[in-house]
Amino acid sequence: MKPARLIALALFAGLPATASAQVLGEDACVGGAPAILVQVVGLKGRRGELKLELYPANEQDFLRDDRDLLREGKLFRRIRVPTPTAGDVRLCMRVPRPGRYALLFTHNRDGKNKFNFWVDGAGFASAQKLGRKRPRLHQAIVDVPAGVQRITVRAQYLRGFSGFGPVKS
Repeated sequence: MKPARLIALALFAGLPATASAQVLGEDACVGGAPAILVQVVGLKGRRGELKLELYPANEQDFLRDDRDLLREGKLFRRIRVPTPTAGDVRLCMRVPRPGRYALLFTHNRDGKNKFNFWVDGAGFASAQKLGRKRPRLHQAIVDVPAGVQRITVRAQYLRGFSGFGPVKS
C-alpha cells in the first residue's frame, strides 16, 4: 500500500454559487454528463499540485495501485493540476456513468511524485478526521447522479501525534 493512499478527510456539502471560481482539470462539469465537482478547502499553502483519483467503490480495489487496477481492466481515473496561487479551488472529474465511486484528493506540496506524509495532505468525501488510521472505504464514497455531484473536501495534514487532521484556522 502506497503511503499516499493512507491519508485524508472531506466534508460532504454543496458548493456555494461563486461565478468567479475557475474549475481546474481537463474535465468539464457541464452538459449534464455524470461528474464530481469538488471544492477543496483548508489547503496548507499554495504550492505543488492537486490530484483527484477515482476508484471502484469496493474494499478490494479501494486505494490499490493504479497499474494493477488498469491491468485488470478496472476503473481508475486521475486528474493532476498545479495548485492555484489564489482563489477558490474546484476540480471536476467525469465518471463513466451514474453510480457509486471512491474518491481520493491529495495535495502534493513538495513536488515529488510520491506521497510524503510529513508534508503532503489528503482528503476524502466524509466528515471524519483521519487521525493515524488507514482510511476506510465509507470515508471516500461518492454517489453520482446522472448530472453533477457537488462535494466539498477539507484537506488534512499531519498534525503531530494525533495524526492527520484539518489545518487550524
